Amino acid sequence: MRDATGISGRPADGHKFALTSDEDDSDFWGSGHGAEGFFTPLPDEEGARRVRLTGCLPQGGLLRSVDRVGSRRAVAGNAWFALLDNGGTTMGSYFVNDVTVIDVGPSAPGLGLGLGLVDLTVSLWCEDALAGSEKVWDLIRTGRLDRTGMWHELTPEDRRAWLSVALWSRQYQRRGRPDEPAGQVFVLDGRHIVDRDTFYCAIGEAVNGPCGYFGWNLDALDDCLRGGWGATPPFTLHWDFSTEARAQLAGSVSTGDGDASLFDVLLEIFEERGVDVILR
Repeated sequence: MRDATGISGRPADGHKFALTSDEDDSDFWGSGHGAEGFFTPLPDEEGARRVRLTGCLPQGGLLRSVDRVGSRRAVAGNAWFALLDNGGTTMGSYFVNDVTVIDVGPSAPGLGLGLGLVDLTVSLWCEDALAGSEKVWDLIRTGRLDRTGMWHELTPEDRRAWLSVALWSRQYQRRGRPDEPAGQVFVLDGRHIVDRDTFYCAIGEAVNGPCGYFGWNLDALDDCLRGGWGATPPFTLHWDFSTEARAQLAGSVSTGDGDASLFDVLLEIFEERGVDVILR
């Protein structure tokens, strides 16, 4: 996964995605208005996703593959699939394998997509594009991801997708802001922590705001506590409603010293990285 550092080429105005070759950053494959099927719940029976790229302006290696539809040479190769905001800036990018053009046709007239655009059907592989992610990207793109707690009512599957978007969009959302300096106080609201993923949703929000990222497993949390992810240890964490959270995070986790509850393992990680956790 490449961070949101920008893409080569020039996406057209209003386009929501862009493709760039993984092998050559100067080989810009074009952009388009939509990518139906990219965030499907499951790939097809062969393991690939079938994606319909609508209102597309193919260029470079993708355009060459369009001209070869129906042959083995229709495989464009591996690429970075970038999600764009309304200004054409990359919000985050997914690595996709074996992009192959299956079908091509003119974009439907009357939709205001512009002249000379086509709809492409491609097959590709992408392990990281989780079902439910598209809704979160749309919130970021439209500026509606503007308050805390928007993950509270999500299903477990959608919470995982929420965390994945928090990870892939982290640099875009922080806009180059440095970490908060050491000595800060963060408040972790434990009322909606019912399992592992809700803990990571809550701690990411506590440190980095709506849809903020601060780990989505124990190793990632430990990495974030080394700095560079929004907070600089040592700092203080006020864990509100910690009694309720302790009960929800009582499941056993294997450690080098045996088994312990997830809650206790989290406290140990915080302590080792210089975080003073005040349970309230």
